[in-house]
Amino acid sequence: MKKLFYLIIPTLLILSCMKKSNTQIVEASCGQCQFNMTDKSGCDLAVRIDNHTYFVDNTSIDDHGDAHAEQGFCNTIRQAKVKGNIVDGRFEVTFFELLDKNIR
Repeated sequence: MKKLFYLIIPTLLILSCMKKSNTQIVEASCGQCQFNMTDKSGCDLAVRIDNHTYFVDNTSIDDHGDAHAEQGFCNTIRQAKVKGNIVDGRFEVTFFELLDKNIR
């Protein structure tokens, strides 16, 4: 029983310290065309969270329709429901759902 106690307590501590990602509504668009990000060339999906912009990992701009269409990410800023974490200055998404509402 004592061994079980020493196994369970550290496991619970580790789990409680892990970063939990919550679902949030963010602005999503082309980082270069709409958010004026210059870290990369070309068109790449980015999100704006608390007035900071981050390129997105685990989904791409082309996964969400034609980026150069009238309502595409290169021509408008959209709202998205996302879940993920900021890691090394990038947003590692685990969930990305584009919402109908355009910001501009």
